Amino acid sequence: MATNENRGRNNPLRRDLPPAMVPQPCCVVLLGVTGDLAQRKLVPALYDLATSGFLPAGFTILGAARRDFSDQQLRELMKAAVFEHARIQPVQPEGWEDFAKSLFYQRVRFDEPGDYVALGCRLKSLAAERMTGGNRLYYLSTAPEHFAMIAGQLRGAGLAGGANEQPWTRLVIEKPFGRDTASAAELNRALQAAFDESQVFRIDHYLGKETVQNILAMRFANAIFEPIWNRRYVDHVQITVAERVGMEGRRGQYYDTAGAARDMLQNHMMQVLSLVAMEPPVGMDARSIREEKVKVLRAIQPLAGPGATGASVRGQYGPGSFAGQTLRGYRQEEMVDPDSNSETYVAARLFIDTWRWSGVPFYLRTGKRLPKRLTEVAIQFRSPPMAMFAEIEQMPNAANQLVLRVQPDEGISLSFQAKVPGMRMRIRPVKMDFRYGSSFGGDTPEAYERLLLDAMLGDSTLFISADEVDYAWRLITPLLESWQESPPPPFPNYAAGTWGPAEADTLFTTPGTGWRKL
Repeated sequence: MATNENRGRNNPLRRDLPPAMVPQPCCVVLLGVTGDLAQRKLVPALYDLATSGFLPAGFTILGAARRDFSDQQLRELMKAAVFEHARIQPVQPEGWEDFAKSLFYQRVRFDEPGDYVALGCRLKSLAAERMTGGNRLYYLSTAPEHFAMIAGQLRGAGLAGGANEQPWTRLVIEKPFGRDTASAAELNRALQAAFDESQVFRIDHYLGKETVQNILAMRFANAIFEPIWNRRYVDHVQITVAERVGMEGRRGQYYDTAGAARDMLQNHMMQVLSLVAMEPPVGMDARSIREEKVKVLRAIQPLAGPGATGASVRGQYGPGSFAGQTLRGYRQEEMVDPDSNSETYVAARLFIDTWRWSGVPFYLRTGKRLPKRLTEVAIQFRSPPMAMFAEIEQMPNAANQLVLRVQPDEGISLSFQAKVPGMRMRIRPVKMDFRYGSSFGGDTPEAYERLLLDAMLGDSTLFISADEVDYAWRLITPLLESWQESPPPPFPNYAAGTWGPAEADTLFTTPGTGWRKL
């Protein structure tokens, strides 16, 4: 039977796609390998890359954590993870056995300098045994409080390498990149004291999603969109990241110290916003794209404090029901403070002070325990003059919409008005719909597959620069401070299974506008 991958290759729309580059042999050092992220995302993504032929001979994974494990124990742990979470299913036994030979384990207590010396010795041994050439990619799949310490310990043990050196050394860190402007700046100083900025890859998995990458292709590879991508034709933009999940398991322990603004607004949503609003880069290289994204973040008018022009609404879900299921409120979730005032929902109205977007509101919303899991960008165009249709029998709201669906059904749809067949003049909206799965066939690679491969290739285009982190926090930190200084809303203020607090509707000031029905 043909696999999904083979069906994708046989699709005529994919035949002429060039083969991806294969990175140089290297060792990926997963610090925190026994954690949830490594088991659910990272190792399954590396398995999928290997199965798809993207990884070179000699590719090696050295897992590191504080547990006293053996190589075989790690392989057994990751076997269960790959069989459950790999994209390419079913996992073939012979394929797993080949992949398992690349897996090794080294105990590293993050605050113990001697363990990093032992790590260096193991890396040298594996480089000789596996012929990796000494290339190393450190992935910090750990709690954020360990980032600066691990980077410093790697530098102290002589394992950090240098910029443009061969063999190469790179460092990948996960969000969150600090908790506010000051802590983010402190983290960046610590990272840059240990590694050159060109070696640091700050990962935001949203940038690895196919539709997020396609924002650039759609905007700049099609002459029909760019001329109308501005304040003359766009009424407003909506960016929605909706999640059905709550705080199952022990996730409340982290979330209760973060909240929706830190967890989603400062990073994922700012990244999507910058891609939607950026000017055309001079090239598709990392530096050019990052420069334009930073310009957008710098131009966003303040959300709080002196000169603020934006507005925000925060919420927290209470008990509710959905599809016949009774749902707990946030304060009743495991590991959550019963008196918590952490927001599980945030909506904001932003303005970007550039020539292209002056006066165009950008509406952003994200929340937990909403009715659907969905991420999308909706471009709402201005309504045309309708005097000539004033007397017709049926005429709906005539504004066109371009919607980019990031998840779960990746694609793009364009709505426009058309005449209903028949003798009478009746107009109603219709859609042109593009879906990745039906147009290109095959499974879309997971975001972590693309980002891990890019990190091994040394391509930082889809990673976040220090400047992007800084300017995003400069926008969000005053908002967080204003929330701390003012009395919290009467939490909970929306029921689990609904679309958030009613106050979020007040962000729209233009008659006839509001949140899209998803």
